[in-house]
Amino acid sequence: MSVLSAIRISHAPAAAFCVVGLFWGSMAALAPQLKAQIGADDATFGLLLLGTSIGLLTTMILAPLFDRTFGQWALPIASVLLAVAFLFPGLATEPRMFFMAMMGAGLASGLLDVTMNARVSELEAEHARPLMNANHGMFSVAYAIGAFSTGLGREAGLAPVVIFASVGVVALILATRTRMQVAQTTQEEGTVTRFPYAIVGLCGAVVLIAFMAEAAVESWSALHVERTLGGRAAEGALGPTMLGVTMAVGRFGGQAVSEKWSDLTVIFWGAVLAAAGAVIAAFAPTPLVAYMGFGTLGLGVSAIGPIGLAIVGRLVPPNVRTLAISRAAVIGFSGFFIAPAAMGMISQASGLRSAFFAIAVLVCLLFPLLPLLKRRGA
Repeated sequence: MSVLSAIRISHAPAAAFCVVGLFWGSMAALAPQLKAQIGADDATFGLLLLGTSIGLLTTMILAPLFDRTFGQWALPIASVLLAVAFLFPGLATEPRMFFMAMMGAGLASGLLDVTMNARVSELEAEHARPLMNANHGMFSVAYAIGAFSTGLGREAGLAPVVIFASVGVVALILATRTRMQVAQTTQEEGTVTRFPYAIVGLCGAVVLIAFMAEAAVESWSALHVERTLGGRAAEGALGPTMLGVTMAVGRFGGQAVSEKWSDLTVIFWGAVLAAAGAVIAAFAPTPLVAYMGFGTLGLGVSAIGPIGLAIVGRLVPPNVRTLAISRAAVIGFSGFFIAPAAMGMISQASGLRSAFFAIAVLVCLLFPLLPLLKRRGA
């Protein structure tokens, strides 16, 4: 009942999380087709995905202003912008077009990401209970649905733009459910003499590592299954689908666990599981074993990113909450675009097995951050 109650309380941002999840799940399953459509090799395709990072970094400046300007309409407007932006990657036929399209997708996604996380943080403060994992769980459910449905669409021979347009119709319907009032704050509620850079930087690093691990599987698991292990298109789509399903399970479970265990304990054991899953995926001899690795990684990493953002919202003053979350979110969400590029370069140099093993090494970087977070009161 804890998860259902959390979703009921935060139903508006939960719908926004579903919008984001549907599009990026679809994007993950379409990666092999988009890569072939624009004629890019592994390294080039990974670098082109960095266009999303440029769009995302723009949200560091724009998101707080966007939130203040549109208030209760910020989530619906950002959802519509994302639906429009994702038409263009499907239309791209050469690398430069794809790069520009991913910049637009990154900008729209960043606006929605920052705003919806800020809304959840406001509701956590209002209701004095954790809600972040449940909402990120909705992202994972939508991500899995988007990836699986896109795999079926690819098997049926649908063009990427048709698939993205179909997802856009669903997103526009969900956008009608995202409007909510914004919490009003005053300077007296949290006067500060300087911005809390330390906690934002530490939590941003936690979210960055978690989302880099997640993004690596999202963007390259289908290619790993299809190319390294000889799977078909539908089998490749099961890679990101398995990630989405287990991350949903982990995040919904994390919603209950976070009410009983400390945040740092959850991060520690999540990192152990995620590293083990990455190693399994790296050395998998068959698609089935690879799915086990993707699932284990997803289960482990699932709650880490949401907890990092929740810590920011809890420890900073209310009057800088949206700004702080936007900074931590941009640091973290950049992992969704740095990781695919890094995976592409590693894959080009030594293969996807080495690239997935690198994820295990990356996740282990979480361990030295835990004592630093503890000293900051996390």
